[in-house]
Amino acid sequence: MAAEFDTAQKSRTTIADFDPQKKPTRNKYAFACAILASMTSILLGYDIGVMSGAIIYIKRDLKITDVQVEILVGIINLYSLIGSCLAGRTSDWIGRRYTIVLAGSIFFIGALLMGFSMNYAFLMFGRFIAGIGIGYALMIAPVYTAEVSPASSRGFLTSFPEVFINAGILFGYISNYAFSKLSLRLGWRLMLGIGAIPSVLLALGVLAMPESPRWLVMRGRLGEARRVLERTSDSVEEAQLRLADIKEAAGIPESCNDDVVHVNRQNKAGGGVWKEMFIYPTPAVRHIVIAALGIHFFQQASGIDAVVLYSPTIFRKAGIKSDTEELLATVAVGFTKTVSILVATFLLDRVGRRPLLLSSVAGMVLSLVTLGACLTVIDHSDTRVMWAIGLSIAMVISYVATFSIGAGPITWVYSSEIFPLRLRAQGASMGVVVNRVTSGVISMTFLSLSNGITIGGAFLLFGGIAFAGWIFFYTLLPETQGKTLEEMEGSFGKFSARSTVAKGPNGGKDGNGHIQLQNNNLN
Repeated sequence: MAAEFDTAQKSRTTIADFDPQKKPTRNKYAFACAILASMTSILLGYDIGVMSGAIIYIKRDLKITDVQVEILVGIINLYSLIGSCLAGRTSDWIGRRYTIVLAGSIFFIGALLMGFSMNYAFLMFGRFIAGIGIGYALMIAPVYTAEVSPASSRGFLTSFPEVFINAGILFGYISNYAFSKLSLRLGWRLMLGIGAIPSVLLALGVLAMPESPRWLVMRGRLGEARRVLERTSDSVEEAQLRLADIKEAAGIPESCNDDVVHVNRQNKAGGGVWKEMFIYPTPAVRHIVIAALGIHFFQQASGIDAVVLYSPTIFRKAGIKSDTEELLATVAVGFTKTVSILVATFLLDRVGRRPLLLSSVAGMVLSLVTLGACLTVIDHSDTRVMWAIGLSIAMVISYVATFSIGAGPITWVYSSEIFPLRLRAQGASMGVVVNRVTSGVISMTFLSLSNGITIGGAFLLFGGIAFAGWIFFYTLLPETQGKTLEEMEGSFGKFSARSTVAKGPNGGKDGNGHIQLQNNNLN
């Protein structure tokens, strides 16, 4: 009887071993750090949103031309290049956390200058200062968040910068509507100047954040890095594995467990990075650079900033005439973007980057082509074509929704996680440079492009670019879901990105019941 009982017990134990493990609860400390760091992205979002409406009143007050409007709206993207180019080296020098403080401080000064500007030249100077702060913020937020996040929720947490960009856009749209009833001279200045408030809150919130564990390791401060990793990981074992991986990437022996160690100067200061990325890259690094710069280019070249910045103009072309109705329709666009990005944050670590990105871009292509066709019909009709007007408004909302559910957040998540540690800061800053240059070109030429090939033709062109982007993503971007940052480099090097389920002893799952993905390179 005893033997039978022992056999039954073993049988029950063995069967229980096949039960799926409970999913670990989300790390609240890492969640809070990601929230605080990502608040820097509100700065860019608010500026984009508020300028779309403020420019209506700036044009009337300062009596500027359409070309001056394009330059004023889009030039901040080029100004932000200064901040983006400096941010990589700055964050390696003073740390990720204090770079966030610097970004908020610079934008604070720029917002005040814009709010008190009395003429076009002074307003352009204010946008120059604010643009530098935005460049810093765009680069540092996703890098810091990726470096503190555990692999199980990195996609969720690293998408927060895009969430806050969209929240900032919505706040900007609401600010436009709220201050639109004030006098012409006061209204737009308040719209721009009130943007200084988030930067003050940001600087205070950063005091509660830890430094990035990867930056601490690069500086040889292993003891501090270990404590941060223990607080931001899902388990002590994961913290130890993450520390071992970071030490290996930084060139520190695994056996070294001192609290403070000497680190090679090149690892510490980022020397030789540009040569490794652009002059003597390995096949894997070349693939990573092409993927990162390409995803940033196609995100902006598909015309998202043209829609967000000039949505009142688009709605006017579609048949809406009053300022109030245009601004209300714009608020609906901002609300849709924000809701969609919130949905995306919960899908990134469940669905994966690649399928979500491909689905998103396919929806963008359909929306842009339909919008271009409807605007062309309206442009060539002598009477109001109500079905085309309604469908145009619906396609604008559809476009921003499909963008925000995939291409918007995944661009920042993907480009911040695929670079090796030694290249991450400068690699991410180069991605921001491409992003902002492309956005600046689109923003500063949209009105002229619309006048040259019609507004419908402009959106048909954007649709064609988005389709080219879909082919690029399908061909060159492998899946990165569930991999640690130090494992990423192994996913790149051969230009094929089709992912398949790895066949192993557990039927394509690891010991924790998670599906394993591998690259099936077709030569």
